[in-house]
Amino acid sequence: MQGLFDDKEDQQRDSENTPDAPLADRLRPRQLADIVGQDHLVGAEGTIGRMIAAGKLSSMVLWGPPGTGKTSLARLLADQTELHFKAISAVFSGVADLKKVFAEADMRFQSGKATLLFVDEIHRFNRSQQDSFLPYVERGTVVLVGATTENPSFELNAALLSRAQVLILNRLDTTALGQLLDKAEKLEEKSLPLTENAKEALIASADGDGRFLLNQAETLFSLDIADPLDPPQLAKILHRRMAVYDKDREGHYNLISALHKALRGSDPQASLYYLARMLVAGEQPLFLLRRIVRFASEDIGLADPQALVQALAAKQAYEFLGSPEGELAIVQACLYCATAPKSNAAYKAQKAAWKSARDTGSLMPPQNILNAPTSLMKDIGYGKGYSYDHETDDGFSGDNYWPDEMQPEQYYQPVDRGFEHKIRERLDFWENLRAEKTG
Repeated sequence: MQGLFDDKEDQQRDSENTPDAPLADRLRPRQLADIVGQDHLVGAEGTIGRMIAAGKLSSMVLWGPPGTGKTSLARLLADQTELHFKAISAVFSGVADLKKVFAEADMRFQSGKATLLFVDEIHRFNRSQQDSFLPYVERGTVVLVGATTENPSFELNAALLSRAQVLILNRLDTTALGQLLDKAEKLEEKSLPLTENAKEALIASADGDGRFLLNQAETLFSLDIADPLDPPQLAKILHRRMAVYDKDREGHYNLISALHKALRGSDPQASLYYLARMLVAGEQPLFLLRRIVRFASEDIGLADPQALVQALAAKQAYEFLGSPEGELAIVQACLYCATAPKSNAAYKAQKAAWKSARDTGSLMPPQNILNAPTSLMKDIGYGKGYSYDHETDDGFSGDNYWPDEMQPEQYYQPVDRGFEHKIRERLDFWENLRAEKTG
C-alpha cells in the first residue's frame, strides 16, 4: 500500500546531501535547533516549539520574506511529527493537481497516516482553490502548512485563515546571516576570501535573504581568489539583492504609510528615506506626488498654504523634466511638507461639514441671502434685509447665513500653529463683532 504514495520528495531530499547540490540545499537545517533567526517560533517557548513538545501539529500559514526558512521549517515539521511530507507549489499546480494530492492523502489517511501538505506561494491559489482545502483540513486528512510572502489577511480566504494559525517569520538579521556564513565556511572547510569589512558588506547586500546570501557565498567559494577582497573589490564581483517591493502588494502600502506618517511627524530625514526606498525600488513618481499633494491638504492645510503650492509645483516640474532630474522637485516638496507646521483642521472640517450636509437634507438658506431676480421673489421676502459687507466699517456685517431650522456649527477649528494662528485671530475678531451686533 505504501508504494502508492511514493513520490519524488525523498529523492529530492537525498539529493541535498550530494556534493554537487547547491550550498543552500546542503545547508538546509536537519533539526529545528538548526534554524537561525526564528527562535520566537521554534524555541522551547515558541508556537511551533510548544506544538512539537505537545505532539500536536495544527495547520498554519508561514508568512515571511524570501529566504527566511519557510520550506525548511515545513520539512522539519513533517520529520518531527512523523507525518508524510508532500510539497506543491501554487505557481505550478492547478485543480487537477490538487484533486490528485487530496485523493492520495485520503488513501494514506485510511491507512492510518496523515499528510503534512506544504503549499508554497499559497496566496497564488484563487478563492475557489483555497476553499478546496477546507474539508481535508477539517477532517484531519492533511495538516496544511502554507508559505507566503504576502499578507495573508489580504490574500487568503477568511474560512481558510480561521482554520490555520498565521506564524510570522522574521527577516534574517545581521546575526542570523552571520551564523549562516559560519555554517557555510564549516561545511566547505575553508574561509570566505573576504576581509572583515567585506564580509559585513556581503551580509548587508543580502537584505535579510538567507538563500541569496548562501548563493553569493557559493560563488565566492568557487573562485580562485588569492588575497581577501575588500568591499570595493567584492562589489565588482557580486551584485546586491534587489529590494523586495511589489507595487501592488503589502510592501507598497507599508512604505507609503511610513512615508505619510514620517511627514506628519515632521521628520524630514525619515521622510526622505522612505521616499528614496520607493523611488529606488521602481515606484511611479506620480503616485508619490499624488500622496504628497494629498498630504499638503490633509495634514498641513492652512497652517502653511504654500505646501499645496509646492506639491503641485513639484508635479509640474517632474512632468516637465522627467526622471532623474525631476525627482529633485519631489524631494523638495517632500522636505517642505515634512518641515511645515501641521494642521488637520481643514480635513476635520470637511468630514464634519459633509456629515451635516447628509444629515440636514434640503434645508433652505435664510431668505436674506437669497437672490431675488423676479418681482414675485422680492414680494415673498427673498433678499430682504441683506447687508452688503463691503459697506460696513469693518467689512463685516455679522449676518446669519445658516438655515432657520439649523443651529450654526463650528466645523473649522484652526490650530495655533503657522498661518492658522493668524486665521484664529481673525475668526475671534469677527466672532466678537458678531456678538456686539447681535448684542
